[in-house]
Amino acid sequence: MPLGGLILLTSCAYLGVLFAIAYWGDKRADAGRSIIANPYIYALSMAVYATSWTFYGSVGRAAVSGVGFLPIYLGPTLMAALFWLVLRKMIRISKANRITSIADFIAARYGKSALLGGLVTLIAVVGVIPYIALQLKAVSSSFLIFWQYPAIQMPSQSEAMGPLQDTALYVALLLALFTIVFGTRHLDATERHEGMVAAIAFESLVKLLAFLAVGIFVTFVLYDGFADIFDRAAQLPDIGQLLTLGGPAGTYSSWAALIFLSMLSILFLPRQFQISVVENVNENHLAKAIWLFPLYLLAINIFVLPITFAGLMHFSAGTVDADTFVLTLPMVHRQEALALLVFVGGLSAATGMVIVETIALSTMICNDLAMPLLLRWKALGLAQRRDLSRLLLGIRRGAILLLMLLGYMYYRAAGEAYALVSIGLVSFAAVAQFAPAMLGGMYWKQGSRAGALWGLSLGFLLWAYTLLLPAFAKSGWLPLSFIEQGPFAITWLKPTALFGLDGVDELGHSLFWSLLVNLGAYVGVSLFGRQSSREHAQALLFVDVFKSAGRGASLWRGSASMTEVIALVGRFLGPDRAAAAFANYASRRGQRSSADLVHFAEQQLAGAIGAASARVMLASVVQEEPLGMEEVLGILDETSQVIAYSRRLEQQSQELETATRELRAANERLRELDRLKDDFISTVTHELRTPLTSIRAFSEILNDNPDLEQAQRAQFIAIIVKESERLTRMINQVLDLAKLEAGRVEWHASEIDLAEVIDDALATTSQLMQERGVDIQLDLPPRVPPVIADRDRLLQVLLNLITNAIKFCDRESGRIGIAVQVLPEALQVDVRDNGRGIDAADQDTIFEKFRQAGDNLTEKPQGTGLGLPISRQIVEHFGGRLWVHSESGRSGTGKGATFSFTLPLGQSDVAVPGPGHETEDKT
Repeated sequence: MPLGGLILLTSCAYLGVLFAIAYWGDKRADAGRSIIANPYIYALSMAVYATSWTFYGSVGRAAVSGVGFLPIYLGPTLMAALFWLVLRKMIRISKANRITSIADFIAARYGKSALLGGLVTLIAVVGVIPYIALQLKAVSSSFLIFWQYPAIQMPSQSEAMGPLQDTALYVALLLALFTIVFGTRHLDATERHEGMVAAIAFESLVKLLAFLAVGIFVTFVLYDGFADIFDRAAQLPDIGQLLTLGGPAGTYSSWAALIFLSMLSILFLPRQFQISVVENVNENHLAKAIWLFPLYLLAINIFVLPITFAGLMHFSAGTVDADTFVLTLPMVHRQEALALLVFVGGLSAATGMVIVETIALSTMICNDLAMPLLLRWKALGLAQRRDLSRLLLGIRRGAILLLMLLGYMYYRAAGEAYALVSIGLVSFAAVAQFAPAMLGGMYWKQGSRAGALWGLSLGFLLWAYTLLLPAFAKSGWLPLSFIEQGPFAITWLKPTALFGLDGVDELGHSLFWSLLVNLGAYVGVSLFGRQSSREHAQALLFVDVFKSAGRGASLWRGSASMTEVIALVGRFLGPDRAAAAFANYASRRGQRSSADLVHFAEQQLAGAIGAASARVMLASVVQEEPLGMEEVLGILDETSQVIAYSRRLEQQSQELETATRELRAANERLRELDRLKDDFISTVTHELRTPLTSIRAFSEILNDNPDLEQAQRAQFIAIIVKESERLTRMINQVLDLAKLEAGRVEWHASEIDLAEVIDDALATTSQLMQERGVDIQLDLPPRVPPVIADRDRLLQVLLNLITNAIKFCDRESGRIGIAVQVLPEALQVDVRDNGRGIDAADQDTIFEKFRQAGDNLTEKPQGTGLGLPISRQIVEHFGGRLWVHSESGRSGTGKGATFSFTLPLGQSDVAVPGPGHETEDKT
């Protein structure tokens, strides 16, 4: 078979495989088994970013600028890290509003403006035409080069050939036909093409495998690996500077401009929006794309420099276009199969871009240019037609053909003046103009329709003036003086050095001025202008998309005939598809309000003719009342409810923090109690061990010495008895505390005379006072009213207080005083000593279990520290209070301590004064 026939047969066979994959994918989708509901297929389809510019042009750029080809791929890699924040929000907005294109997105955000949608469409078409021309140039050139095999000869398309002899024209027509059959077989309200996405993912694999195959052949077959090819390349003159940023690779500002530009392009190229947003079936697929898409870009660029250096070493300068090294290296080494695979890979890279780009642009042309104009043209009578779905498909198919022909015309006009990558950068700079309106619309509620119109218009004009027109001048369509001297010889209007900005590369210069004016106009006009109520409502829906899901129906009010609404939708989708859509909606949602149904109808129409046209068409059958301040306030109210909910969540979070602090404090308290428990056990065991040791020691003495003198024997027995009594008291205190805390104490309350109880307590402690040389002073009223209490327990309290007073009073001239005061509703008893007093820090802790004043190794008093806690619990059981008042002296002397307690008069539930009711010392 002749080589030309083999190339044509292979090309047609490959396109047939793509069509079969697309057909199979659509069939599975119709059966409810989506083939693209897979994160890996989604990530691979995003690789439509790698077009023939990447497949051929990266090597061509590397041959001129070395590592200067990298920024175009570093930008998307950096943006991939922001996919979850930016691209996910874009997807959520588009799904909620049935958005099918960038033009639809911007038009819907700014009040569903048809004018704005049309402007965006014009910018996209004019901006992307050079990109389509790039694909035509790549496919046509590779076809002609391969056709001449085994000779290697660079074709010239535009000088010697007329249009009818130009291969690029037939490539354009063939790709247009294939795209029409491939992407416009039917009209879908969702504008999703599952079969197309599956085919694009397959193409991404093909072009990657083809590029890796030629890279492996060059690196490891023609040479002995990366080190060998780089070492040989370094011996060529001027080869070293290709690897430095300051040489042909470009300046730092050039790299920064390219990285920034490619970051925007991965979001705003129409084909990327179509694949990443419109065709997305699950936003969670972004989690895989965040790392898999940059990995793909790394893989397809890893052999760029080896192929570049091999081409530069093999071919003489100027004999072979560096853009074609990927194809010509296998050809010159007679690797026919590899060369054919490379040709298919390049064809795959070009067709993938053309298919998706023209489908996206044809949708924009139909929805945002053609339909708004045709619907307003009364003479056509479109309002009377029952089915307009064929008209929509016809417009889209015509748009695809028109786009391919415009791409061919640009290729003829400017294609010879630019390398592949340079043509692509012209388109990148154009779509970057969408950034302020789109990103601002997603995150800034004040952005207005007027601001977006002014920003886009001025930015686009500056892009055309500083980048597109110079391309025409270099192609001979305009005089070169336009670039060199400026229009009318006004130097400060030179398109490559506007307003004297010189020394910057052409792309960075255009990007700086166009985006500066675009952003300035957008922000300035929005700040000083005023939004309509619909713009404000749409701003809330876009900016707060994660909070306002399902609110669309609330933005419509008025009356509607459902029959007319369904008939309207049927005219654009087809009667059968519309009836099926509404029936499915009714089965899923049940009986809904008119607002819900109209909102659903608007979504269906928006998928077919765009948001702006959908609004116009619905207005023809729906008596819609203007969206007034009441509805806007309703939206604001919903937003305020969301804010209030957020505040409640914040309050709950604060409450949780408070609870956490309280739990932490309780934990610290438990630790303290655990420490006190250890101290108590240590204290009790020590205190119990002391009398036990004495008892055992003296008992052993008596047992071992039966002949001990009677006087000494009596002395030892007395000590044993005393220590036994002490041991009994300590054990009783521990048992008393346990019973009190467990509530198992038997109380025997009765009316008692407090003066008699005091007398009994003094009689019991008289011997101790005599031994210590302590004087007692009493201050009792003539008549002490009776109180209700347990006499034995009250006596226990007084004995504890009197014993403590005796223990801590002055050792040389000890004196204690007991006073009783009759208060209006209670009796107050004060027990005072003349000791050193109690430090303020200890006045609270001494009432805690196991704690005593001077609680350390040197000052620890004798006892368990349970007397005061027991006394307080007894007093509080009968409705009283127990507290202390003392002033401690630094030199060891003070004014003593006064322990006071109250008991209600007559009944236990009478309110009693607190510890603030202190009495004067009457001793």
